[in-house]
Amino acid sequence: MRITKIGTHVVGTPWRNLTYVTVHTDEGLTGVGEARMLGHTGALLGYLAEAERRHVTGSDPFDIEDLVHRMKYGDFGRAGEIVMSGIACVEMACWDIVGKALGQPVWRLLGGRVRDRVKAYANGWYTVDRTPEEFHAAARRVVERGYRALKLDPFGAGRMELDHDETIRSISLVEAVRDAIGPGCELLVEMHGRFSPATAIRLARLLEPYDPAWLEEPVPPENLKALAKVSAHTGLPIATGERIHDRIEFRELLELQAADVVQPDVGHLGGIAETRKLAATAETYYVQLAPHNVGGPVLTAASLQLGVCVPNFKILEHFNDFADAEIGTIAKGAPKVVDGHFAVPTAPGLGVELDLDAIAEFPRRDADFDLFAEDWHKRDGTARRAAASGGPGGSGERR
Repeated sequence: MRITKIGTHVVGTPWRNLTYVTVHTDEGLTGVGEARMLGHTGALLGYLAEAERRHVTGSDPFDIEDLVHRMKYGDFGRAGEIVMSGIACVEMACWDIVGKALGQPVWRLLGGRVRDRVKAYANGWYTVDRTPEEFHAAARRVVERGYRALKLDPFGAGRMELDHDETIRSISLVEAVRDAIGPGCELLVEMHGRFSPATAIRLARLLEPYDPAWLEEPVPPENLKALAKVSAHTGLPIATGERIHDRIEFRELLELQAADVVQPDVGHLGGIAETRKLAATAETYYVQLAPHNVGGPVLTAASLQLGVCVPNFKILEHFNDFADAEIGTIAKGAPKVVDGHFAVPTAPGLGVELDLDAIAEFPRRDADFDLFAEDWHKRDGTARRAAASGGPGGSGERR
């Protein structure tokens, strides 16, 4: 079996574009992959066009290790977010092809199941006004859907510091959410790498009464010793890793014992096998894996395969019940959350099939996501509501 070509299909949403890759073979099997890029969709498409000619076409989709190695090192330049995301799209599509050829879900090819279902946490649910009342009501709706864990970023547009008024406001939002969900649900707090170690430590102390299951990216990801400082000064678990794009770069993080949970994005780390290797390394440090997952159905399906077979897998992020409900038609077999968990997938490969006609209904958009804009939660929600009511879109791109 040989790869004959790849296709790219961009799905536009109000706050980011999702890039889907179809990998075609000379035996009629087609695999799918996905990556979510913020502001770099064109760069990803450009890389894939070159990689198709240089590395992908003519390759055996069963030889995944060889293809990944050639794509990562064959161009000599150090692979960053764009290259590793392109590799991930092609790599997970190859796993999809292999699973289909063998009639097995991917998790069976990675060692088999270690659990009967995979716990999910909700994200994308708080596109409301930043008031305790609005956050309380929104959190209640999440619990009513059966989720037993949810994440929020309560903070405004602070950088390094957070002024007194914003600190009080942010903590009040966490208090409201904890009151809404009760003590039996996991509450995960996102910081998006905004703060200095001193500010992060101060905020951690203020958050302790609300028992967050982790603090995510309390400081920018470039300086891991700064993260270690935060970890050393709080008893709350630390999670990070979505902006680390090579599993080898996690070595220092693990050696510093600066995090309790690593959060690689399968769509940015080079795919399923690279993330599986990272999970095995993390396990030797007694660190759990909770993939960053803000993509669509294919990326969720790929991450779910790991959730079934990785012993130190903690929980899987899920946006698609909240932020992206409008694109639910683009794929058949998309994983669903029931009673706060994903079921173990049984279909061959990734178990998801794209509907290209449905994808055409969501053309590429000029989506600008600015985490540091004032009231970014509300602005983002407003953009989504406008889109849902037929607001302006962008241009599509398919190949």
